[in-house]
Amino acid sequence: MKILSLDLGKNKTVGCEYERESGQHRFQTAFSTRSGLQQMVKEIKPDRVVIEVCSIAGWVCDFLREMGIEVQVANTSDDAWRWRKVRKKNDRLDALKAAQLSAVNQLREVHVPRIEVRQWRALITFRQHLVRRRTKVKNHIRDLLLREGEILPPRQKCWTQMGMARLEAMARPLSELGLNEMWRGELDIELRQLRAAQQEIEVVEEQLDAIAAADPRVQLLRTIPGVGPRLSEAIVALLDRPERFRKASEVSAYIGMVPKELDSGETQRRGRITRQGSRLVRTLLVEVAWTGLRHNAWVRETYQRIHGGKKSRKKIAIVAVGRRLLVRCWAMLRDGTAWQWPESAAGAGTK
Repeated sequence: MKILSLDLGKNKTVGCEYERESGQHRFQTAFSTRSGLQQMVKEIKPDRVVIEVCSIAGWVCDFLREMGIEVQVANTSDDAWRWRKVRKKNDRLDALKAAQLSAVNQLREVHVPRIEVRQWRALITFRQHLVRRRTKVKNHIRDLLLREGEILPPRQKCWTQMGMARLEAMARPLSELGLNEMWRGELDIELRQLRAAQQEIEVVEEQLDAIAAADPRVQLLRTIPGVGPRLSEAIVALLDRPERFRKASEVSAYIGMVPKELDSGETQRRGRITRQGSRLVRTLLVEVAWTGLRHNAWVRETYQRIHGGKKSRKKIAIVAVGRRLLVRCWAMLRDGTAWQWPESAAGAGTK
């Protein structure tokens, strides 16, 4: 069997042609373009192509599959992939290692969804990027006014219609100010940035809402009290095909909400969660878990049972609730059933 392992770079790709039976291999270089990769594949004629998961892995995977070639996308965060105590590491060694792992069936693969799902995921992530940008501007405005002896109202009160009107009254165009009031010009620029960020978020959310409205899976998860459009769409887009997971523990591990196991001899203990997978989904799950304490009886009962009245277990309990909520969402998507809980409270969240 002939395996071609590709170490994809932004401009250059290093390929390793590997014979599984003999272990013989040779290297080749091509540009990271469709024509460059196509020429390499046609010349080598491999039975299988192995690539690492990276920003360009999506279109490369699609391109190779269109050519009728088996493709494996390697998860580089897997323990078998990690380099430990090595004195030499380069693109050629990366490509060779991927080929060797594939040859002995020790390569942990990554699910690559359809291009439509990848674009949906990217838009969800982009919205979060815009939210972080908006938060950064808000924090700078607070710091700016604190520097000038102006203390703003806490939390969201500062960004209400009345609060924004107060900020607008303090701002002035930078060109009209003297040296003793330059901060007003800085505030004016930041307020314009804040309005622009808010408008961009609204445009993205409008598109996301349109996609969610046409997807019955998102509407299915919206039947959970306290779960809104943002978490629903993120879980649906991330899991993609729920049937690819055999059991709940696989779903929890995929999102990185299972504890690390540290065993040595007779000592067995668990550490913090692995935090592999989507950080965005983990964050949304925890936020919705906190919100669900008010809106969802199941969340409240589960939290209280794990918490046990101990202050030291608050974070542990809320993460556990988030993990169990994820598992329930997976089961609902797998079976096509709506939320069922006899004492669930009415109301919907916003995450």
